[in-house]
Amino acid sequence: MEDAYAKSVAEVLEAFGVDRTKGLSDSQVEQHAMLYGKNVLPQEESTPFWKLVLKQFDDLLVKILIAAAVVSFLLARLNGETGLTAFLEPSVIFMILAANAAVGVITETNAEKALEELRAYQADVATVLRNGCFSILPATELVPGDIVEVGVGCKVPADMRMVEMLSHQLRVDQAILTGESCSVAKELDSTSAMNAVYQDKTNILFSGTVVVAGRARAVVIGVGSNTAMGSIRDAMLRTEDEATPLKKKLDEFGTFLAKVIAGICILVWVVNIGHFRDPSHGGFLRGAIHYFKVAVALAVAAIPEGLPAVVTTCLALGTKRMARLNAIVRSLPSVETLGCTTVICSDKTGTLTTNMMSVSKVCVVRSVHQRPITDEYSISGTTFAPDGFIYDAGELQLEFPPQSPCLLHIAMCSALCNESTLQYNPDKKSYEKIGESTEVALRVLVEKVGLPGFDSMPSALNMLSKHERASYCNHYWENQFRKVIFLYVDIATLTPHPHPLRPLVHSRKQQEIMFSKGAPESVMARCTHILCNHDGSSVPLTMDIRNELEARFQSFAGKDTLRCLALALKRMPEGQQSLSYEDETNLTFIGLVGMLDPPREEVCDAVQSCMSAGIRVIVVTGDNKSTAESLCRQIGAFEHLDDFTGYSYTASEFEGLPPLERANALRRMVLFSRVEPSHKKMLVEALQSQNEVVAMTGDGVNDAPALKKADIGIAMGSGTAVAKSASDMVLADDNFATIVAAVAEGRAIYNNTKQFIRYMISSNIGEVVCIFVAAVLGMPDTLVPVQLLWVNLVTDGLPATAIGFNKPDGNIMTVKPRKVNEAVVSGWLFFRYLVIGAYVGLATIAGFVWWFVYSENGPRLPYSELVNFDSCSTRQTSYSCSIFEDRHPSTVSMTVLVVVEMFNALNNLSENQSLLVIHPWSNLWLVGSIILTMLLHMSVLYMEPLSALFSVSPLSLAEWKVVLYLSFPVILIDEVLKFFSRSSRARLSPLRLWRREILPKEARDN
Repeated sequence: MEDAYAKSVAEVLEAFGVDRTKGLSDSQVEQHAMLYGKNVLPQEESTPFWKLVLKQFDDLLVKILIAAAVVSFLLARLNGETGLTAFLEPSVIFMILAANAAVGVITETNAEKALEELRAYQADVATVLRNGCFSILPATELVPGDIVEVGVGCKVPADMRMVEMLSHQLRVDQAILTGESCSVAKELDSTSAMNAVYQDKTNILFSGTVVVAGRARAVVIGVGSNTAMGSIRDAMLRTEDEATPLKKKLDEFGTFLAKVIAGICILVWVVNIGHFRDPSHGGFLRGAIHYFKVAVALAVAAIPEGLPAVVTTCLALGTKRMARLNAIVRSLPSVETLGCTTVICSDKTGTLTTNMMSVSKVCVVRSVHQRPITDEYSISGTTFAPDGFIYDAGELQLEFPPQSPCLLHIAMCSALCNESTLQYNPDKKSYEKIGESTEVALRVLVEKVGLPGFDSMPSALNMLSKHERASYCNHYWENQFRKVIFLYVDIATLTPHPHPLRPLVHSRKQQEIMFSKGAPESVMARCTHILCNHDGSSVPLTMDIRNELEARFQSFAGKDTLRCLALALKRMPEGQQSLSYEDETNLTFIGLVGMLDPPREEVCDAVQSCMSAGIRVIVVTGDNKSTAESLCRQIGAFEHLDDFTGYSYTASEFEGLPPLERANALRRMVLFSRVEPSHKKMLVEALQSQNEVVAMTGDGVNDAPALKKADIGIAMGSGTAVAKSASDMVLADDNFATIVAAVAEGRAIYNNTKQFIRYMISSNIGEVVCIFVAAVLGMPDTLVPVQLLWVNLVTDGLPATAIGFNKPDGNIMTVKPRKVNEAVVSGWLFFRYLVIGAYVGLATIAGFVWWFVYSENGPRLPYSELVNFDSCSTRQTSYSCSIFEDRHPSTVSMTVLVVVEMFNALNNLSENQSLLVIHPWSNLWLVGSIILTMLLHMSVLYMEPLSALFSVSPLSLAEWKVVLYLSFPVILIDEVLKFFSRSSRARLSPLRLWRREILPKEARDN
C-alpha cells in the first residue's frame, strides 16, 4: 500500500479488512500470504563461478596473448621441440593471465556480498495480534494487515502504518534509512505533503529501523521487497558497476595496440613471402611457418604482458599508503579514480560533523536591575569527551563555573532530568553514548561545569581515570537527589538527601524539587519566575524579560541554527506522592541551552583544499535546509555567499525544476537537503551525465545504491556493513579530511602509473622495432620469444613497479582534475616515447650487427652476408653456416635491451624534469630495482641451467663496454626531448594566463 501515509487509520484498516482489536484471522493470513508473499528479501541468483572466470578473459589483448601462447606451443611441437622448452612460453603467459583473473573474480565476489548483508537489518521476531490474541512470531511470517506492537529496542519488522499510541510519544531511529542525526517522533495523523519523502511520512514505521522511546501498535502495509529496505535492494540490483577512467583508457589503448600489432604482424608476414622458398627453411610451408613464428614473436614483444601485474602492484602499494591515512581501499582501481574526481558528494552527519551533539551556547538571566539582562556563555569541545571550558561573552574563561547559580542549577537539571548514559570505551579509546544525542550532550555539559565547593574545579577531575571521569559529576548529583516521582522523560521530581541511606520520607531535609526540560516555547509558557545569575534570587518573569529570552531563543535557533532546550524548576509541597501535567505550571526559568552537531576542526581546510584542486563539494543530507545551510556556512562551502539561492536545494525543490534549470542547478549546487536514498542515486547519475567523476560518501543502508553507482563510493568506518560492502573505500576515522588526503594520494598514484605505463610502452616499441627491422632487412632472429618474455616480465616489471614510488609533485593539489578522456599517452608525449622506443630497437639491432661484423670474438662478416644469411647453405662461403645459430649475438642484443631499459627507467623519474634536478637517489626503490634486475640478468647469463634455457651465453668485458656505449645515449636523447618540453611549456604559460584573464569564468573552467 504505497499511499498509506496519506490515509487515515480507519481507511488503512478497512483496506486490509482488519479489526485493530482482534487482528487478522488465520484464513485472512493465508489469503494475504498468497496475495503479497513472504516477509523476506528474496535471494538473488549469483553469477556462476565459471562465468566470472570467463569474464576476466573477455579482453582483446588477453585474447591475442592466449592465441600467441597456443600458436607458440603448436609451432614448437611442429619443430619437434619437447619438454620444458615447448611449454615455457605458453605456461608463463597462462600463469600471468590466471593471476589477473583471480584478482578480478575476488573483486566481483565481494561486490555481491552487499546484497546479502541487507538481510542483517531484518527483524527476527515480532509481537503480532491474531485472532484476538498477541503472540511472538518469526518476522518472516508477517503479512500486510497484521497488527504489530513495538516498544523500546524493537527492530521494526516490516513497513507499518501507526494505528495506536500506547505511550506519550514514539521515537524511532531511522538514520540507516534517511541519515537523520536524531531520532524521529512518530504520530497517528495522516500526511498531506505532496511528493512526500521518507522524512515526511511521520506515521510510517520503516522496516529495519529501531524504536528508541515509547510503545505503539501499527498495521503492516508492506513486506519483503515492498518495503523501504526492499527498494534499496532493488536499486542496488539495477546498478551496474562502471569501469574506472584508467580501465577505460587501458582498454582503449589495448584495442589500439591490438590493431597495430595485427597490422604489423600481417605486414611482416606479407613482406617476407618471397623468402618462404629460401632453401634454409626446407620448403614453402616451413618458410611460411618460420615467418609466422616471427610474427608471433612480434606479438609477444608488442604486448606488455607485465602491464596488468605492474598496474595492480602499484595500486596495491598505493592502498598501503592510503591505509596509513585511515582510508581503507576495497577496490584497487578506485585508488586511481580518486585522482580524477571532480565532485565529492559528502554526507553531513558524521563526515563533515563529529556526529556528537554538544552544547555550544548557554543563555541565562543575569539580573533584572541592570543591562544587559541576559548572560551568554559559550562552551568549547566538540565531542562526547568531558573536556572543554566555559567562556563568558567577553571570551574570558570562567575559572569556577559552579559559582554561577544558573550554571550550577543547569548542571543539576541536566544530570537529573536525563535518561542517557555516557561511558568510556577502552577498546576504541573514546567516549560513547547510550541514548539520545541531545541527552548525552547535557551529560557532557554537566562534566564541563564541574562541582561546587572545590576551588580547583573542574581541572581537579582530570586526575580521575577516563572511566571514572565519564560521568563523575552526573553521579554526584544523582547521589545527592533521589527520584521519587517520574512523569515521562522530561519531568522528574527529586528529593535531595545528604545521607543516601536515609529513607526518603524521613529525610531530615524534606525539600522536594521538580526539574523540567523541553522545547523553549513550551517551558517558557509555563514559567512565572526566573532564577537570577547575579545573586541566585528568584524574581517574577516580566514581559520585558520574556521578550528578551524569546529574542535570544530566536537567535539561537535561527541565525545559529542550534537545537534548543529550556530548563526550569519548581519547589513542590512536602510529601507529594503523585505528579500530573497540571503540576508543571508556575515554573522558575533556569536557562536556555543551545546545542549542535559541530563540524570537525579540520574540515574547513579540507574544503578549501578541494576548491584549490578544482573539486566541487556538494553536501548531501537528510536534515532540514536551514540546519544544513548553517553548517555549510561554517565550513566555507558557500565561499562567503550571503544569498544561497541557486546553491541550496531540498530534494523536492530540485525535482520540481524544469530539465534545463535542473541541469544548470547541478553545475552550481553546494547543498542538497531533505534527501532520501533514491535522491542520492539520482544525484550521482545526473552528475555523471554531465561527465563529472563523482565520489559519494555514506554510512547507512540507504546510501548503498548511491555508493555502488558512484565512480568511487566511500563508506564510513562506523557505518553499516551494507554500505561498506557496496563501497570502494572505507574511511576508518569517518573524516572528510581523509578523503582529501586520499585524493592527493590518488593523483600521485595516477602520475606514477602514467610514468611506468609510458616506460613499458617505449620499451615494447623498442622490441617491436627490433624484430620488425630485423625481419624487413632479412637478418636472423635478434631475440627469441622466451628472451622477450623475460625482458617484458622481469627486467621491465621490477623498475616499472618501482616507478610507482616516485615522490609526488609539490603542486599536486593546486591543479584541476585531469579530464576523464585524457589519454595516457598522446601527442608530443607519444612522439617522445616513439623516438625513445625507436632508439631502443635500433640499439638492440646494432648490438646484434656489431657482434657479427666488428667483434673480435665474432666471425667479422660483411654486412651483406648477414642480411643474406638464409641463402648461406646454397652458396660457397668462407665460414660455417652454423655461425648464425650462435647464442652470442642474441645475448648481446638481449643485454643491450635490458641495460638501455634500465637507463630509460631513470628517465621516468619525472615527465619533464632533468636528471640533474631530480636525482636517481630521490627514488631509492628504483635504484634498488635496477640493481636487482641487473643481478637477475647476470644470473641468467652466467648460471648454466638458466643460460641454456634462455639461449644466452656469458659476455666478455669488451662486449659489456659495447653494451654500455649503445645503451647510455638513451638518457641524452630524453634529456634533449625534456628540454624541448620545458621550453614549449614556458612559452605557452604566459599565453594561457592571458587567455584565462580575458575569458569569462565559464570558459576558463573548460
